[in-house]
Parts: sequence; structure tokens; C-alpha cells
Amino acid sequence: MGDPKFARPKTRTPTHPWKQARIEEEHALKERFGLKKVGGMREIWREKSALRRHRNQAMKLIGRVDTSEAHFAREKDDMIASMNRKGLLAEGAGLDDVLQITVEHMLWRRMQSVVYNKGLAPTMRSARSLIVHGHISIGDQRMTVPGYHVLKDEEDLLQYSSNSKYADPEHKFRKDMEELRLTMISDEEEEKVEPVREATEEFIEEIKSKEAGLPVVEDTVPKEDD
Repeated sequence: MGDPKFARPKTRTPTHPWKQARIEEEHALKERFGLKKVGGMREIWREKSALRRHRNQAMKLIGRVDTSEAHFAREKDDMIASMNRKGLLAEGAGLDDVLQITVEHMLWRRMQSVVYNKGLAPTMRSARSLIVHGHISIGDQRMTVPGYHVLKDEEDLLQYSSNSKYADPEHKFRKDMEELRLTMISDEEEEKVEPVREATEEFIEEIKSKEAGLPVVEDTVPKEDD
């Protein structure tokens, strides 16, 4: 039967593993997205490798001289539709927009990030813990892989697993999460809304005093020398 064939690894490691700038950037991404403390770099490399494949495919299609040919036109439409389903491209986007996708966009589509954004977990780290321990599901399918890329159609189906203790809305964790959400909303509203000052006499005098110090039109016109 011959020697067994093994699939080549799809994750490419950095060409220069000790570049300081790259290491600092990846450490920042690891902390921001709550990746594994040991092996978190490999999760970033996996997303970079997938992003590189998307870009290479887009550049290959962009470089075709005759994209109106049926085969290439179908391949182009299939790629844009696939990227749209994955939540990486908006409606009406083209191949050029694929080249604008960054590794951050890829990381935001991971299940761990989507669970955090939907408010099912207070932090990225806790989102990872909920997924690994089987508390999150897509519909009836329990998910345990934090790095799974959630499709756009699956976002609304993301929820606590039916057999999870957190599925109960009266659970203390759920109540604490709701209080945290309301607190964050109220803090954002306080930052956005500026208090309107009442038109008191002191306020009017303050405006007049500021206007008195401003230059008038005559002051801005240069005077002619005699």
C-alpha cells in the first residue's frame, strides 16, 4: 500500500523568529485577545497563515488579464461570497478589499472573541474558559474550540449550552453579567452626554468677558505705512 502520506502543516512559522518588533506585536495581540499563555503565538501564526492564503488567492485573481472568463469570474464570486459568509467582508465588497483584511480582523472572528462581543462572558479569558468547558453552543451543537471561526449566520445562534448551569437566567453569573453590562452602558452615556449649562447671569458675563478679549475685524486688517 505504500508509505502513509501526512498532510503538510498549514501554519507557517516566522522566517525571522527573534525580531523584537514582531515579538512585541504578537505579545500585545495575545493579551488583547486572551490567547493561550503557552502556545498563544502559534494561534496568531495560524491566523496569519490563513490570512496569507486569502491574500494570495485574491492577488492571483486580481492579476488575471481576462477576469471576464467564466472560470475566473466564478472563482472571484465564490471567494467574495465565502469571505462574506465568514464575516470578513461587507456586502458589496470586492477583491481589493480582501487585501485590507488584517490579522486583527481574523482574530475577531474566532469564537472566543464573538462570545465576548455578544456579552456572554465578561473578559476574553473567561470566554475561552466557558468554551473549553462546554458552556457555549451554536444552536444545539456544543462547541469546545475557542479558535473556531464563527460564520455570520451562526452569530445569532450562539448561546449558553442547554445543559450548562449558566443557561439559567437567575444564575448569579448571569445576574452579575447583566449588572456589568448596565454599568458599562451608563458609563458610556455619561461620557457622551455633556451637561447643558443654565443661562444664568454669571454664565452670560463669562461669555461676554471672553468675547471682549477676541480681536475685531479692524484689528486683522494691516495698516498702511504713512
